[in-house]
Amino acid sequence: MAFAGKWETETQEGYDEFCKLVGIPADIIEKGRDYKLITEITQNDNEFCWIQVYPTNATVTNKFTIDKEADMETIGGKKFKATVHMEGGKLSCTFPNYQHTSEICGDKLVETSTAGSVVLKRTSKKI
Repeated sequence: MAFAGKWETETQEGYDEFCKLVGIPADIIEKGRDYKLITEITQNDNEFCWIQVYPTNATVTNKFTIDKEADMETIGGKKFKATVHMEGGKLSCTFPNYQHTSEICGDKLVETSTAGSVVLKRTSKKI
């Protein structure tokens, strides 16, 4: 249940380069650069509801169960099927253009998205 709660972005590294690589428009990149992304996570054993509110006021909700295929959606509205795995307390999922992991480090939510050699690392605090 370590993931459960409401989180707000504190820092992000590699944001611009990652967003350009995955095809996010320049105006949206600009709006999101200093935006404090809000992530709300509910967890019931292996079932998760992961809600993120983006700078365009878009909300993306993904519901999944560990190790079971689920319907997922990207910020761009692309729908796909994916399976989220948990190993060593770290969640991992393959999105259409990148690999994403989430973990709790101390009292922070650390999300890492990797597309080739480009890495976006976002650290959030609980609010």
